[in-house]
Amino acid sequence: MTLRIESVSDEHGTTIRLIGRMQAQHVEELKAQIDDSGARVVLDLEELSLVDIDAVRFLGACRAAGISIVQCPPYIDDWIAKERSRDT
Repeated sequence: MTLRIESVSDEHGTTIRLIGRMQAQHVEELKAQIDDSGARVVLDLEELSLVDIDAVRFLGACRAAGISIVQCPPYIDDWIAKERSRDT
């Protein structure tokens, strides 16, 4: 299974659901979707099952830029935090 990206927009902003496995090859596509979505973007990671280091670093950068990340699996959340602590 690869990554499936679903986007839902309403008057409050855009929620982007990530489903499956996210790898480095998906970062540019997701970045483009975020850029096209407008001001308020939420990333829903409930169905994200596997990530690589490039995906984790990208998600950390999103969080640092003020993009909300919801329903993040604990192992991904922990990994993002560890990567951020290495950068400081």
